[in-house]
Amino acid sequence: MHSAMNKRTLIKISLSVWCLCIAFTAYAQYGKYVDPKIGSEGLGRVFIGPSAPFGMVKPGPDCTCKPNSGWLPMPEVVTGFAQVHVSGTGGGPKYGNILVQPYAGEPDMESHEAKRESEQIELGYYHTRFQENSIQTELTTSDRCSFYQFTYPKESKRSLRVDAGFFLGENAIPDAREAQQFVGSEIEIISDTEIRGYSRIRGGWNNGRAYTVYFYAVADKPFTKTLTWKDKQFSFSEKAQFDEGKKTGAAVSWGEENKESTIKLKIGISFLSSLKAQENVRREIPHWDFSQQLQKVRSQWERILERIELGKSATEAQKRMFYTALYHTCLMPVDRTGENPLWTDNAPYYDDFYAIWDTYRTSSPLITILSPEREIDIVNALINIYQRDGYMPDARSGNANGRTQGGSNAEVVIADALVKGLKGIDYELALKAMLKDATVPPGGNEEQEGRGGLVEYNRLGYVPFGIDRAGNRTVEYAYNDYNIATVAKILGKEDIYEEYIRKADNWKNLWRDGYEHDRVKGFIMPRSASGEWLDDVPFGHSKIQHPTFRYTPVTNESPWYTPWWGAFFYEGISWEYSLSIPHDVPALIEKSGGKEAFRGRLDTFFDKGYYNVNNEPSFLTPCLYHWIGRPDLSSARVKQIITQNYNDTPGGLPGNDDSGAMSSWLAFHMMGLYPNAGQPYYLMNAPLLSEYTIRLANGKTLHVLAKKLSEKNGIIQRVIFNGKELQRAWIHHDELLQGGELVIEMGNKLSDWGTEELPPLKI
Repeated sequence: MHSAMNKRTLIKISLSVWCLCIAFTAYAQYGKYVDPKIGSEGLGRVFIGPSAPFGMVKPGPDCTCKPNSGWLPMPEVVTGFAQVHVSGTGGGPKYGNILVQPYAGEPDMESHEAKRESEQIELGYYHTRFQENSIQTELTTSDRCSFYQFTYPKESKRSLRVDAGFFLGENAIPDAREAQQFVGSEIEIISDTEIRGYSRIRGGWNNGRAYTVYFYAVADKPFTKTLTWKDKQFSFSEKAQFDEGKKTGAAVSWGEENKESTIKLKIGISFLSSLKAQENVRREIPHWDFSQQLQKVRSQWERILERIELGKSATEAQKRMFYTALYHTCLMPVDRTGENPLWTDNAPYYDDFYAIWDTYRTSSPLITILSPEREIDIVNALINIYQRDGYMPDARSGNANGRTQGGSNAEVVIADALVKGLKGIDYELALKAMLKDATVPPGGNEEQEGRGGLVEYNRLGYVPFGIDRAGNRTVEYAYNDYNIATVAKILGKEDIYEEYIRKADNWKNLWRDGYEHDRVKGFIMPRSASGEWLDDVPFGHSKIQHPTFRYTPVTNESPWYTPWWGAFFYEGISWEYSLSIPHDVPALIEKSGGKEAFRGRLDTFFDKGYYNVNNEPSFLTPCLYHWIGRPDLSSARVKQIITQNYNDTPGGLPGNDDSGAMSSWLAFHMMGLYPNAGQPYYLMNAPLLSEYTIRLANGKTLHVLAKKLSEKNGIIQRVIFNGKELQRAWIHHDELLQGGELVIEMGNKLSDWGTEELPPLKI
């Protein structure tokens, strides 16, 4: 008997290992380098659970209701596993809906938080074992369904808690800013294997309207006992708890067995109905083979990751950093096509733009390279939201626009798509959406859509001090107006082009020429509606004493009792924003006093610590040396920034990843390419990788080879593109699409490459 048991156990273990090996082969070439833990600790805040590319469902552990992505490192307790999360975000949490938690014991309504004994985090796969009860939880996913495998120890009473009332960021204060607030929930045990219901929550980071997450859960074994609850009242006989504005949940049990036993659970999610959630399960995971589903989601990722193949000389750390960066870039926004509860049409629908202010610079351009068909869908979703909701989002979550952080940056995404030749987009309609941003005030809803201070901006040519974020709004509106001019010119709308190319200079109206700080002249500074420069700005709102404080280019915060959201600059200082003029760097150089003065300005910016590595408005700044003919200095700054701030550890991202913003910035610079979003070229720097191949969507390949690249040889000497010498330090997107071979000859001596033909001027 004992021998037979051992034999059966060995067969079971061998089959499990065989199944996992099959699953691993699906991601052996590229996916094995993805490490979801990179950026999970510190400021990165990335989501560590499994997800399909742009997947709507992101199941993972929730360690209390506090963290934005749900997860916290050990020894923090696991409250349970929720099905919907975001990745890399700051501000208030969002989602964390439909919590499940396995436990040992009879059905009850207790929390059953547990500490982890171990944890395994891989592409498409999560595993943990709890200390208290030795229960193991494994999970993988499809686009719209979670797949769980719970392994209970011998002689354990196998139970599961399903909490429809849990969510992240809960706050006892009603209408607390950026806190999610409970609206309602419902739960029903509909058979001895099935549970359905929903959770309705409002608020969160975007202070959005209520959203509803419906679910359908089905187990592979029948329940032996069940319990439901509402608020603090539970019942063993009631199979359903209807919604009356109180938290509901259920607990189920499979009884006790005398050997280790695995329970499988599939949870479909929908934003339309629990029946749609059930249909999502039927369509996406019609089987009970966990390894098969793991293989499928890994194969989905492989089709994206294989678009860029690193050469054999890449180190293990470089591969982990690079492929994880691609992975992070493709987690959000999420594809909810067919799951829109607000309107019905055939257009793509995407949510969790979190936020375009973060992602337009590098995430969208990287998606355009990796999956242009996906970027086309994303742009069409932006336009469709404009048609149905009134404005394109600058951010969106839970089917609600918000928050605007500066400009109306969907304009950049549309311009970037057009100049890079993406087809299948109605650019005429897109231009109408862009013009609405630029001409129609959002009527008191400036926090969630359109342009705040628009009337003043159009009348004065700048947003005056006293309107929230006047400084960065002016700078960003000027760039957004340039994006409008770009699209208008390509579409042959000369009158619109002429109007908005003039408005693209509006940043100059807040440029204070004579203002000097740290031996540098000229800064974006506060200006009143009457045109006066403000050295001193109001400290609070007293109408009796009128206190003020001195405003300088390093002023970073408002007075402690004034909301930081209402500062002159959003998440930055004048030193940063005064260098954030991506569409007209030559004019910025002229305003700064010429090339030598501009180099001194850049050197001071970096050497004195005014540069903030985790602030998106400074993403382009290390490359600004290109415009004075010194791409070698850009390359040196980029390498220094990456060496000091990025690595392949859980703390390997220097700031909130913000839907892949930090990660995509890294990926581009590792390749030695950097997009100036909304414009059709990539700046070229010394790559960190000596060889890679981009498999383009048009069937062509671009092979990049950096000859003699080493720690000592960090300066580009010569560039050969398809047999012809390329003297300029930038390459056009159309050239990249030609494919072929790009040879970069490296050395340690200053060369004349990139010193004469500077990056393109305004369109």
